[in-house]
Amino acid sequence: MSTASSRSDRRISPVFLGIAAVTAVTGWAVWTDFAADARIAVFLFVTSAWIVSLCLHEYAHARTALHSGDISIGAKGYLTLNPLKYTHALLSIVLPVIFVIMGGIGLPGGAVFIERSRIRGRWRHSLISAAGPLTNLLFAAVCTAPFWLGLLDGVPLVFRFALAFLALLQVTAAILNFLPVPGLDGYGVIEPWLSRKFRAQVEPFAPFGLLAVIAVVLFVPGVNRAFFDGIDAILSGLGVSDQETYCGQNYYRFWTTRNEFCQSFVS
Repeated sequence: MSTASSRSDRRISPVFLGIAAVTAVTGWAVWTDFAADARIAVFLFVTSAWIVSLCLHEYAHARTALHSGDISIGAKGYLTLNPLKYTHALLSIVLPVIFVIMGGIGLPGGAVFIERSRIRGRWRHSLISAAGPLTNLLFAAVCTAPFWLGLLDGVPLVFRFALAFLALLQVTAAILNFLPVPGLDGYGVIEPWLSRKFRAQVEPFAPFGLLAVIAVVLFVPGVNRAFFDGIDAILSGLGVSDQETYCGQNYYRFWTTRNEFCQSFVS
C-alpha cells in the first residue's frame, strides 16, 4: 500500500502534461506559421511555457526539501507538478500570469508548504530556497542557448521573438526572487544564517515583501529604468537584443496595435 501511495505521490499530473502539450503544440504553430494569427499562437505558447516554468520552480523547492528531510512533501502532491496542489494557487500561477499579460514581467510565484522543522542544517534550508530561482535561471539558459550558441540559422523570426520574451520573463523572475527581501526566496537563502532576534523582527513583514518589491520596481521610475536596463544588459550578454524581447512582447500582446518595426522584420 505504501509503495503504491508513494508512486502515486510522484506520478506526473495530467494537468501538467496538458499544459506541456499546449506549449508543444502552440510552439509548433509559431514555428511553422500554422496559426491564422501568429500573435495568438505566441500568446498561448509563451503563457503555457511560463506556467510550465512556474511548476518546475515549485517542484525544485519540493524535491530539494524531500531530499533534505521533509518526507511529507509527497503526500501534499507537490511532486506531481500539478499547479492546483500548491498552497496558494492564486499566488503561484494566476497572479504571475496576470502580471505577464499586464506588464511583461516575470513575477516570482509561491508557494509550497515545507515543514522546516523536519530539516537539519542551515545549508539545506538555504538550498531549498535557492532551488526555485535556480530553475528559472536554467530555463533562461535553455531559452537563450540558440542565441549565444549561434544556432539561429533557419529559426523563424516570430519564434525567435517569442523565445526572447520568454527568456526575459525567466531572468526577471530569477532576479526578483533572489532579492534578500522577506517573503522571497533570496531572503530564504540567507535567513538560516541570521540571528533569531532579527528573524523575529522581520517575520511580520514577510507577507508584504513581494508586494513592496513589485511596487518599487514597477512604479518608481528610477528603479524601474535601472532594473530593466540591467535585464537588457544580461540578455544582451547572452546574445538576445532588446529589439527581440520588445518584438516578442509586442507579438505576445495580441490585443494591442501591431508594431510596424517588428512587422518589417517578418514581412
